[in-house]
Amino acid sequence: MEVPKSHPRYESLTQRGKIEEGVKEGYVALVGMVAHGRGECFDYLMGEKTTNTAEKAERVAAAVLLKAKNPVISINGNVAALCAREVVYLAKSLNAKIEVNLFYWDEEREKRMDAILRKNGADEVYGTNEEFKVKVPNLDSKRGRVDERGIYNADVVLVPLEDGDRTETLVAMGKTVVAIDLNPLSRTAQKASLSVIDNVTRAIPNIRKFSDELDKGEIDYVIEDFNNKKNLKESINEMKNNLDRLSL
Repeated sequence: MEVPKSHPRYESLTQRGKIEEGVKEGYVALVGMVAHGRGECFDYLMGEKTTNTAEKAERVAAAVLLKAKNPVISINGNVAALCAREVVYLAKSLNAKIEVNLFYWDEEREKRMDAILRKNGADEVYGTNEEFKVKVPNLDSKRGRVDERGIYNADVVLVPLEDGDRTETLVAMGKTVVAIDLNPLSRTAQKASLSVIDNVTRAIPNIRKFSDELDKGEIDYVIEDFNNKKNLKESINEMKNNLDRLSL
């Protein structure tokens, strides 16, 4: 569907269209449409813009990823549909690995994901070679099968549009998990080391921007000055305040 740019819902409808195309092309799971709609609801509550608390978390996310020794960006179908090129740009600016990791896994979806990421500029895609797959302890879903060279040995994992059980498991393994989630009440947001409450289509470019702007000398200060629980609380209050304004 072609949406005129003058339409007040242009960005939202364009994103829906990308998810729909991903389903048709076979790399987005059908339930990904449900997940997108759920996130869209929270984006409404945020005013469909990057809030002050989200921007603060995105700056810290850039610092954490810049400091990492083996950063990995975990990608599912929805992320590939919405911002594959932006993910590749971010990975290259951070010297980070990109790994495909799917809850609703099948081999064909995995291959299509690999092709989409390479089409958008990825030189190497992890998580698609059975030879290197290992099992994450205490995680029985298909997302527990990860690349030994990637997520399994990563110190920092960026998980856009994540499910909470894997976030909790990776944190228990001693990894720093940076989550991008529009729902500040989700288990993902609550259990992550750092929670970016924003639309992934805005968050990924913002993190890249901050990664280009941050000086090495300020990275530690930016990280140490941040309180994730406090920032989550402020994110919820921003949504509440926005609802209060709309109800007047």
